[in-house]
Amino acid sequence: MSCAFASFWIIERLVTDYRLSKVDGVRASILGGNPITSFFFFFKGAYMHSQNRLLEYYFSMFDSADPSCPSAVEITIMGRRSIVTIDPEHIKAVLATNFTHFGKGERFHSTWEPFLGDSIFTTDGQLWQQSRTLIRPMFLKQKIRDMDIVERWSDVMISKIPASGQTVDISDLFYRMTLDATTDYLLGHSVESLENPKGEFSKAFTYVQRKQMLLTLLAPVRSFIPKGEYKRGIKVLEAFIQPFIEATLALVPEELEKISKSDKEFTFLHQIALFSRDPKVIRDQIMAVLLAGRDTTAATLSWALYELSNYPETWYKLRSHVLQKVGPDAVPTYEDIKDLTYLTHTLYETMRLYPAVPFNIRTCLENSTLPGQPGQPDIATLKGDHIIYSTLAMQRHKELYPPVSETFADPAIFSPERWDHWTPKPWQFVPFNGGPRICIGQNFAMTEMAFMMIRLLQKYERIEYRGDWAAQYLKADIVGCPGQGVPIALYEAEKRY
Repeated sequence: MSCAFASFWIIERLVTDYRLSKVDGVRASILGGNPITSFFFFFKGAYMHSQNRLLEYYFSMFDSADPSCPSAVEITIMGRRSIVTIDPEHIKAVLATNFTHFGKGERFHSTWEPFLGDSIFTTDGQLWQQSRTLIRPMFLKQKIRDMDIVERWSDVMISKIPASGQTVDISDLFYRMTLDATTDYLLGHSVESLENPKGEFSKAFTYVQRKQMLLTLLAPVRSFIPKGEYKRGIKVLEAFIQPFIEATLALVPEELEKISKSDKEFTFLHQIALFSRDPKVIRDQIMAVLLAGRDTTAATLSWALYELSNYPETWYKLRSHVLQKVGPDAVPTYEDIKDLTYLTHTLYETMRLYPAVPFNIRTCLENSTLPGQPGQPDIATLKGDHIIYSTLAMQRHKELYPPVSETFADPAIFSPERWDHWTPKPWQFVPFNGGPRICIGQNFAMTEMAFMMIRLLQKYERIEYRGDWAAQYLKADIVGCPGQGVPIALYEAEKRY
């Protein structure tokens, strides 16, 4: 048995070497050069994920990298190479420069298909283009300006915050609020998570995401992982959205066209139904936007409040700007939000330290290369290789930042002021990805997050952390969230301006 295993590995290595000889490039630093070391790193990654230490694991992979290729390492698992990188030029090549050479690939699609189907997040080529065409119209500027849904659910959430000075997990409220707002936006009907914190839908949605991340990490052996509860969770999600799909498809085209002219009644579901009558197409796109619209926004808001609870002077400064621009009670307009530069910088700084999608993957669809270090040859990539990149690790890589000074704090520290004097170099700050796959909902997300922040800043003059601030950790599922929640107390302003 051991001889057969060794023979398989030798043949596999010879085939890989031969294929690489046909590509004009060199190999990245080989971290797992044989089955034993490769499987060690593979299962260590799964273990570190279970311990919420993926960032630590990710950085450790580069400790023994060759100086000529310090930001990329290679591991081979069951004949499939994975190149792990924190180089912004590599991310640029994968997402933009060599966009057609890299995509989601067959393995990613098959791993995610039970959850997100053939949606914008799981497909390449024509299917991906069609998905983007379906979704894009709902994120046009005039739709973003209509913030009735955001206002409604922000007000409901604030009504759930206990009396001044009492402890609340604001992260839990953010996740419930964004779930209600997103289902309302998509379907015209909320899942009512704020009213029912332990609802079946919310519980299933959280579990499915956690399991999906594990299945992605262990993709080569995912067939051996039990998926019973995962599949049941997906059925719970489908059971909620299916009646809305059926009701929409029951409308004749003339009725859909009439609804499309009404800003109040028209939903994302109606938008897709105008272009497709296929229930699966509609189901897949709704599930994808539900994931993107709920978790990314809630996670960023949670991290913002976590950091601000440790910097009361930043909260006070933000509140002063909001009161001066918007006032203590007025509903903020789209123009107000755009004019609040310091608030925008606060959200940017939050996404710099905690990008919503901390780890990502692309598959090499044809032989290609990644840029080498200055003076060094490019790195060869073969069809079928996986490129694993982390915006979380890259955006925390100190070597990419200017020296610490009076105007530029240590990159590890939360400091919105740094944005007054500094602009990141291209591809060193990519919280919404980049290239043709750049997030089409980024403007909507920024508007929603800023609106929620303004409403909190209008009402509360002080924020206080009620846990061990230093013990917080990043729970890296599909979206990275605070693992301990964000227990805080908010203090209402005694004086109305």
